[in-house]
Amino acid sequence: MATVGSDIRNVEITDEELWGDGPPHETFKRMRAECPVHWTETIPEFPGEAGFWSVTTADDVHAVSRDYRTYSSELGGITAAGVMPLELTRAMFIGMDPPKHDRVKALFQAGFTPKRIADHEERIRQITLDVLGRLEGRERCDLVTEVAQPVVARVIGSFMGISPEEDAIWAELMNATLGGGDEDLNPDGIEAIMGKLVPEIFERCGRLIAERRDNPTDDLTSVLVHAEVDGQKLEEHEIVMGFFLLMAAGNDSTKATYCSGMRAIMEDPEQRALLIADPSLVPDAVEESLRMFPAFAHFRRTASCDTELHGQPIKEGEKVVMWYVSSNRDETRYESPDVFDLRRKAEHQAFGAGGRHFCLGTALARLELQILIAETLSRYPEIAIDGTPEFVRSPFINQLKTLPVKLGAPAAA
Repeated sequence: MATVGSDIRNVEITDEELWGDGPPHETFKRMRAECPVHWTETIPEFPGEAGFWSVTTADDVHAVSRDYRTYSSELGGITAAGVMPLELTRAMFIGMDPPKHDRVKALFQAGFTPKRIADHEERIRQITLDVLGRLEGRERCDLVTEVAQPVVARVIGSFMGISPEEDAIWAELMNATLGGGDEDLNPDGIEAIMGKLVPEIFERCGRLIAERRDNPTDDLTSVLVHAEVDGQKLEEHEIVMGFFLLMAAGNDSTKATYCSGMRAIMEDPEQRALLIADPSLVPDAVEESLRMFPAFAHFRRTASCDTELHGQPIKEGEKVVMWYVSSNRDETRYESPDVFDLRRKAEHQAFGAGGRHFCLGTALARLELQILIAETLSRYPEIAIDGTPEFVRSPFINQLKTLPVKLGAPAAA
């Protein structure tokens, strides 16, 4: 990790050198203590981008999240650096402000109610068991690529109406687009996002849209194709970006938190022993994993007027970035915040911090995580890290790209 100088105010928090081993937690700790609303002047990988304010404490992230009138999702985009054109980010409900946000988001609510998700529990469990079953006879595997990725791809694929044969294609597209700065996930560089990846997403999704127009089904792609907002159907780019949003969230969120949570469990014999002895504690392990390892490091708002936060004046039009990887480890909220403790039972901001943009897929993510952790430990109680895990180099997606493990002897049937 890059060394942070004595003046934390000069740190460029998105500098990729800070993110080689995942989020720079010590840097964020100093920011919370010394300048909780911190100004970053430039983004090294995007020299044409304006600087931004970093919001690092739990209270301030909560305040920004709930005040959509002052802190807009629609005005300037949803990430610190605008990789996609504003027209595309505004086509996703995560990039809209109320009232349109509320009306478009409502289209998806019926597909993600706790009851509907619960109805899918056995299907999700079977997907997980099928993937774990492929490891039979193996001594080692990579939990990211050989367990988490195929499970989450099939789960979200089944919701969206994608055939199993296309799971790997869509997973690769999502990984390369969201992890655009990591050369392993996106060898062609950030320019390929708009030059190659997004056009392929539009082309492939366009074929799905045409199929659903002619032959509606009960999947969420059909919901997008045939839905109306204010008496009008969505335009094609709005359908594609709605599809992209759900695919991106479904592909990355559970995979990220499961892998980092499993790493923490494997690194702590006491925590592992608790879960093996009492599987009813798995939901608590999930919540602690969500707190410590939120899948997305940040989201951004834009100030719609001159305002002030934590005593810091913010001008109209300036970017305001909420760092969940910081707020979820705020010392004023959590004792020993860098310690994984499933008995903590603490609230967290992994799904946002309240307000209109609270994550739509919380019930699905929690269920997937519970099943993945429970079934992995049930089948392989001796599973152990077997090599050096590697993080995606990204200040946006907070996830491992490799987690090599030794499976150990399978549990007796």
